[in-house]
Formats: sequence, structure tokens, C-alpha cells
Amino acid sequence: MTVELISIGTELLLGNIINTNAAYLSQKCAQLGFSMYHQITIGDNEARLHEAINTALQRSDILILTGGLGPTSDDITKETLAKALHREVIMDEHSRERIKLYLHRIVTDNKSIPTGLAKITENNWKQALKIEDSIVIDNEYGTAPGYIVEDGDKIILLLPGPPFEMIPMFENDMLPYLIKRQDKVLVTRMVKTCGIGESTAETMIIDLIESQSNPTIAPYAKGGEVHFRITAGANNEEEAELLLNPIINELKSRFGDNIFTINENETLEEVVVNLLNKHKLTLVTAESCTGGLLSGRIVNVPGASETFMEGFITYSNNAKRKYLQVSPHTLETYGAVSEQTAIEMASGALKASGCDVSVAVTGIAGPGGGTVEKPVGLVYISCHLDGKSFVIERHFKGNREKIREHSVIAALDLIRRSIIEIYG
Repeated sequence: MTVELISIGTELLLGNIINTNAAYLSQKCAQLGFSMYHQITIGDNEARLHEAINTALQRSDILILTGGLGPTSDDITKETLAKALHREVIMDEHSRERIKLYLHRIVTDNKSIPTGLAKITENNWKQALKIEDSIVIDNEYGTAPGYIVEDGDKIILLLPGPPFEMIPMFENDMLPYLIKRQDKVLVTRMVKTCGIGESTAETMIIDLIESQSNPTIAPYAKGGEVHFRITAGANNEEEAELLLNPIINELKSRFGDNIFTINENETLEEVVVNLLNKHKLTLVTAESCTGGLLSGRIVNVPGASETFMEGFITYSNNAKRKYLQVSPHTLETYGAVSEQTAIEMASGALKASGCDVSVAVTGIAGPGGGTVEKPVGLVYISCHLDGKSFVIERHFKGNREKIREHSVIAALDLIRRSIIEIYG
């Protein structure tokens, strides 16, 4: 079945509000196995909304409309849909009583409202109107009800705009309704890689992408990583898994250690922390251009306190000498941004902390400071573990923020690869 999403609200078009509802509903519909080919955002304009509804009814089986169900004159979703379906809008006494009790409770509980203003305004009853023959869905977190409207073989869902109202209503009432109408199950898996560029990664599986049908493969870059979303449609989850497994195994064969997880919810830093904990290793960081971003990513992981002991932020040459014992000769001869300095930073951090693993990052994040020999984006990363020293040189593109972000990803990846090389 195909589903189309129509988001209503001029504030969405103006960028005053980020449309998080669209992302949430898209994910839920994908999980249900529905195909979503169109999304549209419409301002509070009856003619344009009417046109969008008519178009959606012609090409989609399910319509989901969010927003425009409130009490004001520019809340026109319900009334416009009724006109498009040639139905009347009638008073729903159940909704009227529920709205009355809800607003009365707010007014009586809020002692700061002056007595003269403590009354329900007439326009609130607009929310108690419903499209004839529709199913009313109570709103437990607001006044505007939701609605399920069946029109022949079409299904239209109306949901309030505020996410804290929309999400519980969808989860508790709309989702069970839609589950009964699933024509297939859609199962997705995520294969996450790092240490390889998006264009290179796509080239490595271009034959799979060009020949795909079911499952499908969708690559996309995300902050220095390349993720592959594999999606299979089937009658049930077991059949979908049988379709997914051969593709996942083929990606594992082609990408090898570039794959750091096939768990959609697992991050690179979680993988690193889990590896450290698995082998009972302690970690120290030494950062220059990243300025604590690497340590911050690590401590965001639950359980990091078991393995991450301390971190040094040595932005200046003086700090590198003082805390990490980087030699003046190295700094003068090779510079702060060099393979030699990165190695000595990691070695010094290991000696100062007594940890098992150290990682050091030094680079030129820009926008200034670059030269022909050492351009902006040049980064050296070193990892020390079990008496061995690993070091990589990277040339990142982008602004200061992107270069620092990519440096963190590369540092985490180097820790991961170093542990795998030594411990397997």
C-alpha cells in the first residue's frame, strides 16, 4: 500500500518550526511496509490544501494529514478534507464534553489566570466538530481530537500538529489500526562503515545497486561514515530475514574491517568502548585540534567510565611539551602537525596515565594556519597499544567543524582497528 504525508502549517513553510513529525511518520510507515513516494507541506490556505488532498487521493491508498486541527480560523484541515470528500461537518457531543472538561481543569488548576478571563472561549468548540462518518480519536494531551476517515478504499488519518500530542495518538490508536491493514512486512538492516569514502564505497557495490529489486540497498554518508540501508519486503519477518542475510554477508565480504557494526542503533564510539571493555583495556586521549570532542564522544557512551581514564587537551606547543613530553626538537623540526608529534603525544599520554591504550590527534582545522606543505584539513592520528604504535595521515575537506568531526571519527576508527589487529 502507498501512503502520502501532508503537513499543514504556514509556520513549517517559513522554517519557524522544524517538521519532526514528517521524519517520525516516515519511519513508522516504512516499518509497517507501506511505500511513501510523496510528502508535501502546505500553508494554511484552503485552495492549495484542497488541491493537495485531491492529488493525494488519486495516487495513494493512505493519507496522513498533520496540523490544522486547532480552534483558530486558520486551522482548516478538517473542513477542507470534508469539502474534498463531499461530506458535512457535524458536532460530536463526546468531543465537546471532553474538551469542556479538559479546559475547565486547566483553568481551575491555573491560579494565575484572572477570574474574568477564566472562561472557555467560543472558538474552542470548533475542535469538537467532526467529519460525518469519521472515527474520532481522543487527544489525551490536548484539545484537538484526531480522526480516521474511510472513503471507499482510501484511508485518511488526521493528527494534531504538536509532536507531544501527535506521537502518543499515533502510537496508541492509529498504529494498531494501520497494522491490521498491512499488505506486507518491511524489514530494514543497517551496515555501517568508516575509513572509506562514499563514492568509493558505492563503486564497490554498484553491481548490487544496479541489479537490486528486493531487497533494496541505499547508501548515504553520515559524518565521516558511510551507511548502507538494506530493506526487504515479505509476508512476514522471517521471510524478510532470509532475503536480507545474503546481501549483508556479501557486504561483509566486500568491506571487511571497514564495517564497524550492523546494528542500526549502535554508534562507532559504542563499538570502541565495548571493545575496550571486552579486552579490559583502559584508554587515555591526547587532543590538539579536536579540543576535547573525541573525549566527549567517548564519555557519552554508558559504561565508558570502566575504560576511559583521562584526557589531555594540549592545544599549544607548550602544553604538548609540559604534559605529554613532546620534545622541543620534534616540534621545531617537524612541527606540531606531523606524524612524529602525533606519535610522541600518544606515547607521552600513555606514560603520564599508565593506561593500556592511548590515542592522539593533531591537525589544522582552519580556516587559517594552512600552508602549501601543510594545508587546512591535514590531520595526524596515532594510537599506542601493547608496545605497538599505529599512525595515520588524513586530508579532510570542509569547514572547521567538519574537519574536527571527521578527525574524531578517524581517531575512533583507529582505536577500533588497532584493537582488532592485536586482539582479533
